[in-house]
Amino acid sequence: MNSPVWHPFTQHGLEPSMKRIVQTDGACLIEEDGSRILDAISSWWVITHGHRHPVIMKAIQAACENYDQIIFAEYTHEPAEDLARGLIEIAPAGLAHVFYSDSGSTCVEVALKMALGFFHNSGTPRRRICVMENGYHGDTIGTMSAGERGVFNQAYEPLLFGVDRLPFPAPGREQETLDAFELFCATGQVAALLIEPLILGAGGMRTYPASVLTELKRIAERHGALMIADEVMTGWGRAGSLFACEQAGVTPDILCTSKGLTGGALPLAATLCTAEIFDAHLSTDRRRTFFHSSSYTANPIACAAAVANLAVWNKEPVRERIGALERMQWERLQRFEDDPRFVNVRQVGTITALDLEVSTGGYLSEVGPRLRAFFRDRKLLIRPLGNVIYLMPPYCVAAAELDRAYDAIDEAAACFAAGRL
Repeated sequence: MNSPVWHPFTQHGLEPSMKRIVQTDGACLIEEDGSRILDAISSWWVITHGHRHPVIMKAIQAACENYDQIIFAEYTHEPAEDLARGLIEIAPAGLAHVFYSDSGSTCVEVALKMALGFFHNSGTPRRRICVMENGYHGDTIGTMSAGERGVFNQAYEPLLFGVDRLPFPAPGREQETLDAFELFCATGQVAALLIEPLILGAGGMRTYPASVLTELKRIAERHGALMIADEVMTGWGRAGSLFACEQAGVTPDILCTSKGLTGGALPLAATLCTAEIFDAHLSTDRRRTFFHSSSYTANPIACAAAVANLAVWNKEPVRERIGALERMQWERLQRFEDDPRFVNVRQVGTITALDLEVSTGGYLSEVGPRLRAFFRDRKLLIRPLGNVIYLMPPYCVAAAELDRAYDAIDEAAACFAAGRL
């Protein structure tokens, strides 16, 4: 059936027709014929507790009785106020203010503007942003500028600004990353380091130790630079702790969160910052205003969903579920630890990843679409990043469901080795 819909990250000249989903339930998507698809990547990393968690769904229904969108300049509302207080309470100590937006990309864009605005309003303008190579922070102009350059943004190069890139802290080369950051900071021009804590998501699920993050924060503090933690993917338990920064014992100056903020039910994002950054914009001079907004800032229904998500974290054994999922993932990953068909078998919290050994890797590796089709035929939603296969399931996933996913990974590797994939 022809459709006027243009889907994201989709080459319509190559992809098969889209599967129509009619319902979601727990760890599964349900097709028109009733087939249950295991959502092994949490629908692009957003679903945490499981699809249609009853507490969150009930909160959305209740909010619809009283609210639709409300302008968030001049006015506020209870869901946004309750959520902001709740976020400050559970976030790393020292974060004091919450700015709402709509998505992971926009909350990182907000963070970049906050950092530059902080130094501009302080009378000591700094204009350089440091990032880690292979990073991904979104698809707006600012976040594309901060992300890895390549085929994804080549057409938009005239719009992008330059950033200073740190080498990825590969095993045994961590000091090179720290030394590079020290050199950039020594110029006195670095406003902020923007970084994905512990694991780079779309950049290939590359992992690095918490000690590197700890030392990067120390270097930033010595030189008066800010640290922006992009916790859009890693937040809400994905890395094991509520926020990945906790494992490094650091409080970023700015923290970005989205995806799991509402449990994945509705789009919403928040950028948290210290009082010092807020105060740099606080003035009787209107020119010092933080000039950023979107029409749907702090949507009350989305905020109500996020408040309900906080309640789930406070009242249900979410951390125990995460711990159990970490163990289940680890146990099943061990079968590939010494498997020559794979390299770099790894885990951070509830996320596991392994690279299929191919002649040409990377995101555009030809094996990627073939792997997706293979998993799709087995009723599994697994979208490898080229030859990088990863699992990031909802916390409600059952052991038998994980078994099915890992068995399929094993089968896919066997088919590839035999030339049948």
